[in-house]
Amino acid sequence: MTKKINIFTNLKSDFASGLVVFLVALPLCLGIAMASGAPLFSGIISGIVGGIVVGYLSQSHLSVSGPAAGLTAIVLTAITDLGAFPIFLTAVFIAGIIQLGLGLIKAGSISNYFPTNVIEGMLAGIGIIIILKQLPHAFGYDRDFEGDEAFMQLDGTNTVSAVLGLLNYVQLGSILITALSLIVLISWDKVPFFKKLKLIPGALIAVILGVVLNEIFTNTGSSLAIAKQHLVSLPLPNSFEELKAIFTTPDFTAFTNTKVWTIGGTIAIVASIETLLCIEAADRMDVQKRYTDTNSELKAQGIGNMISALLGGLPMTSVVVRTSANNSAGAKSKMSAIIHGALLLLSVLLIPTVLNKIPLATLAAILLLVGYKLAKPATVLHFWQKGKYQFIPFIATLVGVVFTDLLKGVALGIAISIVFVLKGNLKRAYHFRKEVYTDGDIIHIDLAQEVSFLNKAAIKTTLKSIPENSKVIINANDTVYIAHDILDLIREFKTTRARDENIKVKLKGFKKSYQLENTEETPNHVSFEQYYDAAKRAIVKREIFKDDIVK
Repeated sequence: MTKKINIFTNLKSDFASGLVVFLVALPLCLGIAMASGAPLFSGIISGIVGGIVVGYLSQSHLSVSGPAAGLTAIVLTAITDLGAFPIFLTAVFIAGIIQLGLGLIKAGSISNYFPTNVIEGMLAGIGIIIILKQLPHAFGYDRDFEGDEAFMQLDGTNTVSAVLGLLNYVQLGSILITALSLIVLISWDKVPFFKKLKLIPGALIAVILGVVLNEIFTNTGSSLAIAKQHLVSLPLPNSFEELKAIFTTPDFTAFTNTKVWTIGGTIAIVASIETLLCIEAADRMDVQKRYTDTNSELKAQGIGNMISALLGGLPMTSVVVRTSANNSAGAKSKMSAIIHGALLLLSVLLIPTVLNKIPLATLAAILLLVGYKLAKPATVLHFWQKGKYQFIPFIATLVGVVFTDLLKGVALGIAISIVFVLKGNLKRAYHFRKEVYTDGDIIHIDLAQEVSFLNKAAIKTTLKSIPENSKVIINANDTVYIAHDILDLIREFKTTRARDENIKVKLKGFKKSYQLENTEETPNHVSFEQYYDAAKRAIVKREIFKDDIVK
């Protein structure tokens, strides 16, 4: 039975963390909408619904939902192919229905099979991406959209080339505001006086400082003034009619269009996988080690996407960047996500002009610290010390996420983990021992508790390497399950090759139902010489026994 969450218990810390997530989410919502070729407010709508609706329905304590960078390419292509944004919204609505269905059939249980080292590698990779993507914004180079996580950027450059080229676009005002913001953010967690002000997050002070400084630079005509294109750019509706026009409804006449269903299915699958990965990551970050019902999460995401589509919003997922920022800011419950959604709604309605004065450099400083906490060198060292079978999938996932995208990086890490599991399974399926005695070689093959068809190649190779005139003991005393392929292999070896090459085979612990026959070291045919030697040994033993009695 799932324990009910009291969302008001930690209101002080949750309000502070919700405020931080709101500041981070605002430019991300706008940036992802811009990159998707959708109306800018569709990203804000998705963020509001993801915060308030999904935040309320979700059982996750830290996860924050909103428009996802991982869906950008799908959304951009879909809007172009369908030819109209309202038709695309129908596909999003269908995606929500599919996600709701996945939750009902308990498809969320697949997340239990994501290896921990892969999840940690994904988080570290996202941390490095955040740092690399925010460095240009910190220097005043805002060519790439906020929220982009892909290595290849829309303008034809890539993450590395953007970082290397940022020195050609340095804006001193942005660098100064970034540096001062970082000082405030780091001091807020270190200085005892600031630590007492838990209700006021350091991120808010950094944002206010950035706005005030840039206003001073602008009003004094300083060369340090940050231009409008380097500030948050929220569209400003000038009338109620313009505000009303922001909300677009789906074109349900396209509901029978097979292309719409194909796109809806694609969005549902990708969004569900990204959500499950983020939920696993959120549970890993949770210091209280609480676990989320992933099936309930899929239902919440499905309902969220249906409502987002009805209001004209983008499809959403649980998002690692927002969730990481939420955790770093000290969130204790899902109330933080709800507060972030409410703040998005209120700010858009009440203070859009103030929001447009926030320098992207200040927000870059906040995200740089979030990225560092995700990709600490200590995390890499931790997995290095755990050995190659933990480290290689971890580092492969990290590199894959940084240089491709989240899903491909995770798929690479899981594939390597599966290879290691299979390799380990092949090794553990049996133990091979060879002991040399004066009267010949005795080879022991001890089978494990379970021996599957996956072990066939390795056992076949071992049996093939056994030399002529050997003695082999195949021990299945500890074995519970043996695949038919392996039984056939042993039967063929015993009845054919062993007989032809004078290999004596003793089978121990095999069930009679396996029909391997002779489970003792008793040859089917005994020669006269063998019989004579056995009789002579028996006579010698009897004479020794008689001597002992006499004594």
